[in-house]
Amino acid sequence: MESSPNHLLSAERDRTLVIMAKAPKLGMVKTRLAECLPQSVVTELYRCLLEDTMSLARSLGSAEVAIMCPASDIEDLAQLLGDTVRIVPQQGQGLAAGLTSVFSHFAVGRGRVIAFNSDSPHLPTTILESAFDLLDTHDLVLGPTQDGGYYLIGAKAAYATLFDNDGMGTTSALEALLARAHTLGLSIGFTDPFYDIDVASDLIRLDAELQLSPSRAPRTAAWLAQWRHLLAQLRPAAGEP
Repeated sequence: MESSPNHLLSAERDRTLVIMAKAPKLGMVKTRLAECLPQSVVTELYRCLLEDTMSLARSLGSAEVAIMCPASDIEDLAQLLGDTVRIVPQQGQGLAAGLTSVFSHFAVGRGRVIAFNSDSPHLPTTILESAFDLLDTHDLVLGPTQDGGYYLIGAKAAYATLFDNDGMGTTSALEALLARAHTLGLSIGFTDPFYDIDVASDLIRLDAELQLSPSRAPRTAAWLAQWRHLLAQLRPAAGEP
């Protein structure tokens, strides 16, 4: 049976995907990669990752897509992305403040809200779908990274202290978040472990995947093809053969 327009609108209102983004400014994005690659090259990489992540989010269907970013980045992101997506300034500084802003802004009467990284175009859509499904039966959903952090978090409500002293960017970020969620008495579901793009070994891994399936993230795949000679120089330092 064909879905009615009202049903589809209701489904979209119940599912919101929020990308945590920054403007692709020189020296302000992917700083760990900038330790081994030219800053201008890394900045262009981040632009590709962000645009491909936007395409991934839109491909899910039946979900509103928005961006949460520092207030100082609103104008630059609006110029980059045009009027294709709603861009919302976060309250406060840093990623913890950004995540708090996501749920205080979107999770009030909006149903299920998922926040995820702006450098995740390689994330399977099945993971995003499973994250929304897990929120039917859990207070929180988390996507753990293989380095002790998390690439995704979802909720149906805002919890004011959930991201206090969050330890973002450390190997204990997930552990600290789980401890606070336990204190708040929240039930938690988990999506599959995955990886984000922080260091050279992550980029080399992504390159290998996108060489097999470039359509998953075409802008990023093109960037990787252009700069593969630089990645080859990074392999020994990253412990890659």
